[in-house]
Amino acid sequence: MSLQQDLENRSGNQCELCTSKENVSVYEVKPTSTVGGSGVDGSLLACETCTTQIDSVEETVANHWRCLNDSMWSEHRAVKVVAWRMLSRLRNEGWPKDLLDMMYLEDDDVRFAKESGDHLDESEKIIHRDANGVILESGDSVVLIKDLKVKGSSMVAKQGTAVRRISLDHENANYIEGKVGPTQIVIITDYVKKMAEKE
Repeated sequence: MSLQQDLENRSGNQCELCTSKENVSVYEVKPTSTVGGSGVDGSLLACETCTTQIDSVEETVANHWRCLNDSMWSEHRAVKVVAWRMLSRLRNEGWPKDLLDMMYLEDDDVRFAKESGDHLDESEKIIHRDANGVILESGDSVVLIKDLKVKGSSMVAKQGTAVRRISLDHENANYIEGKVGPTQIVIITDYVKKMAEKE
Protein backbone atom coordinates (compact mmCIF):
# COMPACT_ATOMS: atom_id res chain seq x y z
CA MET A 1 0.00 0.00 0.00
CA SER A 2 1.35 3.47 -0.87
CA LEU A 3 1.94 6.25 1.65
CA GLN A 4 -0.92 8.21 0.05
CA GLN A 5 -3.30 5.26 0.52
CA ASP A 6 -2.16 4.70 4.11
CA LEU A 7 -2.84 8.34 4.95
CA GLU A 8 -6.18 8.37 3.10
CA ASN A 9 -7.27 5.33 5.11
CA ARG A 10 -6.05 6.89 8.37
CA SER A 11 -7.78 10.22 7.77
CA GLY A 12 -10.92 9.12 5.94
CA ASN A 13 -9.54 10.93 2.85
CA GLN A 14 -9.75 14.40 4.42
CA CYS A 15 -7.29 16.99 5.69
CA GLU A 16 -6.03 15.84 9.09
CA LEU A 17 -5.86 19.45 10.26
CA CYS A 18 -9.07 21.15 9.08
CA THR A 19 -11.13 18.16 7.73
CA SER A 20 -11.47 19.67 4.23
CA LYS A 21 -11.89 17.05 1.50
CA GLU A 22 -10.71 19.34 -1.30
CA ASN A 23 -7.22 19.31 -2.84
CA VAL A 24 -5.74 16.95 -0.22
CA SER A 25 -2.27 15.50 -0.68
CA VAL A 26 0.59 14.01 1.32
CA TYR A 27 2.50 16.61 3.34
CA GLU A 28 5.91 15.62 4.74
CA VAL A 29 6.69 17.34 8.02
CA LYS A 30 10.19 18.82 7.86
CA PRO A 31 12.88 18.04 8.69
CA THR A 32 12.14 14.47 7.66
CA SER A 33 15.47 13.27 9.09
CA THR A 34 14.13 13.93 12.61
CA VAL A 35 11.57 11.14 12.27
CA GLY A 36 13.98 8.70 10.71
CA GLY A 37 13.01 9.57 7.16
CA SER A 38 9.63 10.17 5.68
CA GLY A 39 6.70 7.77 6.00
CA VAL A 40 3.41 7.56 7.83
CA ASP A 41 4.94 8.74 11.12
CA GLY A 42 6.39 11.89 9.54
CA SER A 43 3.59 12.76 7.12
CA LEU A 44 -0.05 13.75 7.12
CA LEU A 45 -2.83 14.29 4.62
CA ALA A 46 -3.43 18.03 4.26
CA CYS A 47 -5.42 20.34 2.02
CA GLU A 48 -3.84 23.03 -0.15
CA THR A 49 -5.08 25.83 2.15
CA CYS A 50 -3.31 24.31 5.18
CA THR A 51 -0.05 23.44 3.40
CA THR A 52 0.22 26.91 1.83
CA GLN A 53 -0.15 28.53 5.25
CA ILE A 54 2.20 26.08 6.99
CA ASP A 55 4.93 26.83 4.45
CA SER A 56 4.43 30.61 4.37
CA VAL A 57 4.13 32.80 7.46
CA GLU A 58 2.87 35.66 5.25
CA GLU A 59 -0.08 33.55 4.03
CA THR A 60 -1.17 32.51 7.54
CA VAL A 61 -4.78 33.39 8.38
CA ALA A 62 -5.31 32.98 12.13
CA ASN A 63 -9.03 32.13 12.00
CA HIS A 64 -8.45 29.20 9.64
CA TRP A 65 -6.45 27.49 12.40
CA ARG A 66 -9.32 27.40 14.90
CA CYS A 67 -9.70 23.89 13.45
CA LEU A 68 -6.74 22.89 15.64
CA ASN A 69 -9.10 22.94 18.61
CA ASP A 70 -10.02 19.42 17.42
CA SER A 71 -7.04 18.16 15.43
CA MET A 72 -4.47 18.94 18.15
CA TRP A 73 -5.85 15.88 19.99
CA SER A 74 -4.87 13.55 17.14
CA GLU A 75 -2.98 10.41 18.14
CA HIS A 76 -0.66 10.83 15.14
CA ARG A 77 2.72 12.44 15.69
CA ALA A 78 2.88 14.47 12.45
CA VAL A 79 -0.55 16.02 13.09
CA LYS A 80 0.30 16.93 16.71
CA VAL A 81 3.65 18.44 15.70
CA VAL A 82 2.10 20.63 12.97
CA ALA A 83 -0.70 21.68 15.35
CA TRP A 84 1.89 22.69 17.98
CA ARG A 85 3.92 24.64 15.39
CA MET A 86 0.92 26.55 14.06
CA LEU A 87 -0.45 27.35 17.53
CA SER A 88 3.04 28.55 18.52
CA ARG A 89 3.27 30.75 15.43
CA LEU A 90 -0.14 32.29 16.22
CA ARG A 91 0.21 32.46 20.02
CA ASN A 92 0.04 36.28 20.09
CA GLU A 93 -3.60 36.04 18.91
CA GLY A 94 -4.55 34.89 22.42
CA TRP A 95 -6.73 31.82 21.85
CA PRO A 96 -3.87 29.68 20.42
CA LYS A 97 -1.92 30.17 23.65
CA ASP A 98 -4.82 28.65 25.61
CA LEU A 99 -4.82 25.61 23.31
CA LEU A 100 -1.03 25.28 23.59
CA ASP A 101 -1.34 25.24 27.38
CA MET A 102 -3.70 22.24 27.08
CA MET A 103 -1.55 20.27 24.63
CA TYR A 104 0.69 17.44 25.72
CA LEU A 105 3.60 16.22 23.60
CA GLU A 106 6.31 13.70 24.45
CA ASP A 107 9.80 15.24 24.79
CA ASP A 108 10.89 13.83 21.41
CA ASP A 109 7.84 15.34 19.74
CA VAL A 110 8.51 18.74 21.33
CA ARG A 111 12.11 18.66 20.05
CA PHE A 112 10.83 17.76 16.58
CA ALA A 113 8.17 20.50 16.71
CA LYS A 114 10.77 23.12 17.70
CA GLU A 115 12.87 22.35 14.58
CA SER A 116 10.72 24.84 12.64
CA GLY A 117 11.47 27.76 15.02
CA ASP A 118 7.76 28.75 15.01
CA HIS A 119 7.82 29.01 18.82
CA LEU A 120 10.41 31.82 18.69
CA ASP A 121 9.78 35.54 18.25
CA GLU A 122 11.43 37.03 15.16
CA SER A 123 14.02 38.76 17.35
CA GLU A 124 14.96 35.42 18.95
CA LYS A 125 15.35 33.46 15.76
CA ILE A 126 18.89 32.47 14.93
CA ILE A 127 19.62 32.72 11.21
CA HIS A 128 21.97 30.10 9.76
CA ARG A 129 23.84 31.10 6.60
CA ASP A 130 26.18 29.14 4.36
CA ALA A 131 29.63 30.32 3.22
CA ASN A 132 27.97 32.55 0.60
CA GLY A 133 25.49 34.12 3.04
CA VAL A 134 22.53 32.08 1.76
CA ILE A 135 19.99 31.29 4.50
CA LEU A 136 19.86 27.62 5.52
CA GLU A 137 16.70 25.93 6.79
CA SER A 138 15.98 22.56 8.37
CA GLY A 139 15.68 19.91 5.69
CA ASP A 140 18.00 21.67 3.22
CA SER A 141 20.87 19.88 1.52
CA VAL A 142 24.40 21.30 1.56
CA VAL A 143 27.77 20.40 0.06
CA LEU A 144 31.07 20.61 1.96
CA ILE A 145 33.49 23.16 0.50
CA LYS A 146 36.56 21.81 2.33
CA ASP A 147 37.77 18.57 3.92
CA LEU A 148 36.59 18.32 7.53
CA LYS A 149 38.02 16.12 10.27
CA VAL A 150 35.22 14.52 12.25
CA LYS A 151 35.79 15.15 15.96
CA GLY A 152 36.30 12.00 17.99
CA SER A 153 37.04 9.76 15.00
CA SER A 154 39.63 9.20 12.29
CA MET A 155 37.06 9.99 9.61
CA VAL A 156 37.51 12.90 7.20
CA ALA A 157 34.44 14.27 5.43
CA LYS A 158 35.72 15.14 1.96
CA GLN A 159 35.17 18.41 0.10
CA GLY A 160 32.26 17.96 -2.31
CA THR A 161 30.36 15.57 0.00
CA ALA A 162 26.62 16.22 -0.05
CA VAL A 163 24.88 16.37 3.33
CA ARG A 164 21.12 16.01 2.91
CA ARG A 165 18.28 17.01 5.23
CA ILE A 166 20.31 19.04 7.68
CA SER A 167 18.98 20.12 11.05
CA LEU A 168 19.83 23.45 12.70
CA ASP A 169 21.34 24.17 16.09
CA HIS A 170 18.79 26.59 17.56
CA GLU A 171 21.33 28.04 19.99
CA ASN A 172 24.23 28.68 17.63
CA ALA A 173 23.94 30.15 14.12
CA ASN A 174 27.31 28.65 13.14
CA TYR A 175 26.35 25.00 13.67
CA ILE A 176 24.24 22.59 11.67
CA GLU A 177 23.96 18.81 11.87
CA GLY A 178 23.73 16.19 9.18
CA LYS A 179 24.71 12.68 8.20
CA VAL A 180 27.92 11.89 6.36
CA GLY A 181 27.50 8.23 5.51
CA PRO A 182 26.06 6.59 8.63
CA THR A 183 27.57 9.19 10.99
CA GLN A 184 25.63 12.19 12.32
CA ILE A 185 28.08 15.10 12.58
CA VAL A 186 28.09 18.77 13.59
CA ILE A 187 29.27 21.03 10.78
CA ILE A 188 30.30 24.69 10.87
CA THR A 189 28.19 26.72 8.41
CA ASP A 190 31.29 28.51 7.03
CA TYR A 191 32.32 25.22 5.40
CA VAL A 192 29.13 24.46 3.48
CA LYS A 193 27.27 25.74 0.45
CA LYS A 194 23.53 25.27 0.06
CA MET A 195 22.61 22.94 -2.80
CA ALA A 196 20.01 24.03 -5.32
CA GLU A 197 16.83 21.90 -5.24
CA LYS A 198 17.70 20.15 -8.51
CA GLU A 199 21.29 19.25 -7.55
